[in-house]
Amino acid sequence: MGKPASQIALPLPPAREGDPDSIVIGNANTGVVDALRDPARWPFRTAILRGPARAGKSLLGRWFEHAGLGETIDPADALDETALFHRWNRAQEQGTPLLLIPNSAPWEIALPDLRSRLGAALPLEIGAPDDAMMRDLLASHAERRGLVLGEEALTYVIPRMTRSFAAAERFVAAVDRLALERQSRPTRNLCRDALESLDGPAQARLL
Repeated sequence: MGKPASQIALPLPPAREGDPDSIVIGNANTGVVDALRDPARWPFRTAILRGPARAGKSLLGRWFEHAGLGETIDPADALDETALFHRWNRAQEQGTPLLLIPNSAPWEIALPDLRSRLGAALPLEIGAPDDAMMRDLLASHAERRGLVLGEEALTYVIPRMTRSFAAAERFVAAVDRLALERQSRPTRNLCRDALESLDGPAQARLL
């Protein structure tokens, strides 16, 4: 069993529609959060944050900026490279830590000066959640939908589902849909059906 996950609240601003107001911290992102809290240690005060879909990269970027830790550019690869180069230079002149969050992977940078400077930035990578973090992700998504996933349901589902942030979100959405359709609480059987609706029976059962 991995280290239990936790949550940090985002101090400012109000969450955008569809965004949570807190983010689950666990094995996949605890190193990233620790690094974001100490930008003075970043080389050239610059870090590049990458990770899988729905992993909370933008949410962490907003937390970093609105906590007064530095400036976030998200998505960084959507900005004109010359403009981004000027933003990097200005941040250096002002001593402002700069967190860059690209959408593309790999991030291909054509401008040589920008490529060389960002090549020295601190790479931050959100990984895949372990069982403990999946449990907290599922509970967090469920709480925002007004659902309660009991221990029996979680114990059944977690070994059988894909370990990813996106999968946790999709699963809870499927549970919510079935619970509304059936006017039922999220029992183990309902959770099994929700998992099968996403992955199919062969993937949803352990042999």
